[in-house]
Amino acid sequence: MNNRVDMDVCSGCAGDVGGQPTEALVYHRIVASKVRAVFADINKGNYEPMLASLAPEFSYRFYGSHALSGERRTVAAMRLWWERVFRLIPDARFEVDEVIVAGGPWFTRIATVAHVSGPLPDGTRYENTVNQILHMRWGKITKIRTLEDTVTLQRALDAVAMAGNAEAHAAPITDDGATQGSRTS
Repeated sequence: MNNRVDMDVCSGCAGDVGGQPTEALVYHRIVASKVRAVFADINKGNYEPMLASLAPEFSYRFYGSHALSGERRTVAAMRLWWERVFRLIPDARFEVDEVIVAGGPWFTRIATVAHVSGPLPDGTRYENTVNQILHMRWGKITKIRTLEDTVTLQRALDAVAMAGNAEAHAAPITDDGATQGSRTS
């Protein structure tokens, strides 16, 4: 059962006027649709649309202390991070349950709740809920904060490491590491 929810939060918006959606409501629906489309692309192994949505100056933080945690501020580091995600849980899939959009194009706030799942090498499945808060200005993401149950994630990473993939216990990818990696390539 799909419990899909898209919600619009308009501070000071009049809502529907005469049965017609307001410009803010239409904008919020477009943003929610684009968020869902990016997750659909990621499910196909294509994270490039996500990278293309990032502003020239952005911050992506994944909370916790594990191989996927840390803060990244460069597209190079984000690309390395996505490559790692797909090496660790190659068949990870995201089902977006909820997208909440507030604000106008000059400062949009987006909250997403998604279920992530994928098979693990030991025959079990990784199942978790991802919560994200995003800030967007003029169509480009400036800030992403990602939080999920880190105990569940760490157990999944432990299973991947036990199957011989030491990267599951590697240090988080950083901007410095991405820069050094690109210099040696």
